[in-house]
Amino acid sequence: MTPQSDPVLALFEQTGAYLKGHFRLTSGLHSPEYLQCALVLRFPSHAETLGRNLAAKLRSLCQGKPVGMVVSPAMGGVIIGHEAGRALGVPAIFTERENGVMTLRRGFRVDPGTPVVVVEDVVTTGGSTREVIELLRHAGAEVLAAGSIIDRSGGAVDLGVPRAALATMKVTAWQPDQCPLCAQGSPVVKPGSRAV
Repeated sequence: MTPQSDPVLALFEQTGAYLKGHFRLTSGLHSPEYLQCALVLRFPSHAETLGRNLAAKLRSLCQGKPVGMVVSPAMGGVIIGHEAGRALGVPAIFTERENGVMTLRRGFRVDPGTPVVVVEDVVTTGGSTREVIELLRHAGAEVLAAGSIIDRSGGAVDLGVPRAALATMKVTAWQPDQCPLCAQGSPVVKPGSRAV
């Protein structure tokens, strides 16, 4: 899928958020493309529209079951999670890593039995979303679905719950020791919110 054929990807290109180069992803993989969601979400109107559209997809995945809360991994999921929560009319909270472990802080809690959806900005391997799902299940929450603005896996990631994305694409990614850009001596950039 190209930016020209998808309105969400076109929005990323228009806002300078569709980057080309040599990037280290949060997953540790290397890629010639990077989607910097923060550059799109810095515009409140775009954030609101994307959140509303993602909330509609999540609502349909929940098959009539009411959502009680949106939970997102920080940093990338905070804004889109907030906007999805606003569109669903429910609280939106976020998780953070503390000593490398995904946790709830800042007085956030999820009561047992709470029906929740997990919202992220970009999914590549699904690692952060899986960590949030595990944390929520451990707290006794009912995880109904997960969603993201972008699915970079081409639809391949299995999170163990129904999931939706506003745009799905298959972006080339390599293990660092198999990266042809590294072999060419191209410097790698880590543009995301978390050091790897």
